[in-house]
Amino acid sequence: MPPRRLTNGWPKMRVRLKGINTVRKPLADGTTRTHYYHRATGTKLKGEPGTPEFVASFQAAAKNAATERSVGTVEWLIRKYKQSSAWTKKLADSTREIASFDLKACETRWASTPLTIVENPRSRPAFLQWHEGLAETHPRAADAKLARLARVFAWGVDRGHLKHNPIATFERAYRSDRSEMIWLPEHVTPFEAAASPEIRLAMMLALHTGQRQGDLLALPWSAYDGTAITLRQGKSRRLIYVPATQALKAALDQAPRRATTVLVNAAGGAWVKRRFHEEWTETFQKAQIADGLHFHDLRGTAVTMLAEAGCTTAEIATITGHSQAHAQKILDRYLARTRALAVSAIAKLDEHRRNRKMQTVLQTVPK
Repeated sequence: MPPRRLTNGWPKMRVRLKGINTVRKPLADGTTRTHYYHRATGTKLKGEPGTPEFVASFQAAAKNAATERSVGTVEWLIRKYKQSSAWTKKLADSTREIASFDLKACETRWASTPLTIVENPRSRPAFLQWHEGLAETHPRAADAKLARLARVFAWGVDRGHLKHNPIATFERAYRSDRSEMIWLPEHVTPFEAAASPEIRLAMMLALHTGQRQGDLLALPWSAYDGTAITLRQGKSRRLIYVPATQALKAALDQAPRRATTVLVNAAGGAWVKRRFHEEWTETFQKAQIADGLHFHDLRGTAVTMLAEAGCTTAEIATITGHSQAHAQKILDRYLARTRALAVSAIAKLDEHRRNRKMQTVLQTVPK
């Protein structure tokens, strides 16, 4: 049976809630009005029992009660942080989703720890030992959790909730630098040959704009005016203006507009991130590329392409949205890699010359 509707339009819900005080107040006309209060906080609840409005009011009161009980603890600081603009406005939805998972782990371990203990410099070893324990099996996840907690503590210091951040710096357990991982022509050519038109367009966009996968999958046609792409990056919130290269303009102008987004799947619908990853991986395997390249490496590849075209680091950062320092780091790694290729090339040239010289000697020897 569908839920019975009340006169105020809210449907009845069968929800058992504990901790409610009921107060009946006689009115001058002889009737009685019933009021409901959250017992722990004394907060007056809205709506009638069994309605979504009433349940939401009760849950809000319970949340406030939990916050009040935890004042001065790590749990309280995390909740205050998640109510601030640093969380609600400055982080992308995808970042908040991952960060919530990390902070949940931090709460599980440190929730009841008083902030007076946290701000004591002697607390640092305890946090580092926790990090080391996690890193034994999941080093990258351990870094993410401690870094997220450090950010909350830094926010707390700025707001006067803490006097000291004991983990403002720490040595990371996971070390990975993909700055030197670049898609070269010998990678791009077989990949494009194995790719569907939809995947080829995704590669084209990534190579010629240097943007992140998430931003490209969400890129609407309205962001392209026929000469350039304008978008706000989801992670950094930077507003980026990327004039289209001739090749990219030709590809976009020829691409059918089957959805609001530029990139679509074979059925013409917007990509689901997981499905895009699966099809990209399948294409990569089909192309039989030996090097372990990822989609994200196309972003660094775009940096090197712009540099080879004569762009300055500042110009590159304007296009891709990297910091100038990060863009320069990618270029430094790439230059190191090309030097290695140059050494290999000279070695092959020397070998070729030795072979030619040997052939000449053999040809001059009398038979």
